[in-house]
Amino acid sequence: MPRRGALRAAAGLVLGGTSAAGCARDAPSRSTAGKAQEGEGDRRGREAFGAVRQGVAPRRLAGQPVQIEHGPRASPRVALTFHGRGDPALARAVLAQAERAGARLTVLAVGDWLDRNPGMARRILDGGHDLGNHTQGHLDINAMDETRAYEEITGCARRLRRLTGSIGTWFRPSRARHATPLVQELAQRAGYPHVLSYDVDSLDFTSPGVAAVTRKVAGELRNGSVVSLHFGYRDTVAALPLLLTEIDRRRLRAVTATELLT
Repeated sequence: MPRRGALRAAAGLVLGGTSAAGCARDAPSRSTAGKAQEGEGDRRGREAFGAVRQGVAPRRLAGQPVQIEHGPRASPRVALTFHGRGDPALARAVLAQAERAGARLTVLAVGDWLDRNPGMARRILDGGHDLGNHTQGHLDINAMDETRAYEEITGCARRLRRLTGSIGTWFRPSRARHATPLVQELAQRAGYPHVLSYDVDSLDFTSPGVAAVTRKVAGELRNGSVVSLHFGYRDTVAALPLLLTEIDRRRLRAVTATELLT
């Protein structure tokens, strides 16, 4: 299609020839799904993923460490994970773009963001995406004492349960790539068997520009990667179609963290 061709051409210019070995798909082509949904809005994108989902409870994954950075390297799948805060209009734009391309995301939501935008929890789940916990106030949780850190985790968990019936599928620490041993222990006490880290940091929160975000992710992306991205940044919204095109070119699939790891 003309729009898809334009995206491929733009991706080639931005990536400057970045390449990776392709892998055989284990599911139907995202290109086919994208063509079927091209130009549709949020409502049609949600319908394409089926009926409204209830929040899914976290579960322990056999053979996985407490703190997970990536999925299986032999699987042609990646997880695009988003720190959930910022302008909800930009968040909805990201979700709609992903759904039109047949991609599913993982959103780690901040509790006070859900307080201000309670409809976003259901919007995320309705699109077939994962929804998890990114603490209540997005403060430096690793620097907190046990009581405050536990309240940051459980405060967001309570909001997720109230809005979705579940505490969410994953926990990710705020202001840190990795959780300290104490925060890992507190997350498990709160009901999260695993802490979801990442192996690819887009650095989109520094607003480096669309080309820089795209190159950073494309240069580090590989089978099983978990990518850190953020709602609330226009560079990210503009870069996402290019990233999805690059993922498609490499014969990878963008799936939820749950799908990647199970």
